Amino acid sequence: MALPSTYADRNCSLARSLEVVGERWTLLIVRDAFFGVRRFGDFAAQLGIPRAVLTSRLKSLVQEGVLVREEDGGVVEYRLTEKGVALWPVVRALMGWGDAFYSPAGEKRTVRHDADGGRLDPDGRCEECGALVPVPEIRVEPGPGFEPPPGGPDPVSAAINTPRRLLEPVAPHRV
Repeated sequence: MALPSTYADRNCSLARSLEVVGERWTLLIVRDAFFGVRRFGDFAAQLGIPRAVLTSRLKSLVQEGVLVREEDGGVVEYRLTEKGVALWPVVRALMGWGDAFYSPAGEKRTVRHDADGGRLDPDGRCEECGALVPVPEIRVEPGPGFEPPPGGPDPVSAAINTPRRLLEPVAPHRV
């Protein structure tokens, strides 16, 4: 039996969540928003996503309240809302699962407590001080399994692949 194309009418929290973030491009957009990507062109350059697909996914994430679209002086940026930031444990868990099963050289990105440099356990607790670290205080940096992009990074990739706090916007120069 084929699965229905929508789960919106189902009484299942997982099915409803998948309606919002269960598509590959959507989670990659959310991941990059955590890494500080905010502008349409930067998402497009970083992900290599077709522009029509990106437009659709951003619109959907804004409608669902995961991102907010802000315009200032003709510059449009997308930022994670509180609802969007609440997705960090999901994004982190999927990154950890991918590292465990698909990255033989080790984790692609290491997450640390920015205050003391302690690594974070899978639950987001600092192994150095024991604190449960809020998202804005998490630093992400290349891990032992990180592989630079072939041909060198574009400016957005270069920015997000250097040690930085989550949610910190990428450098003001744009692609």
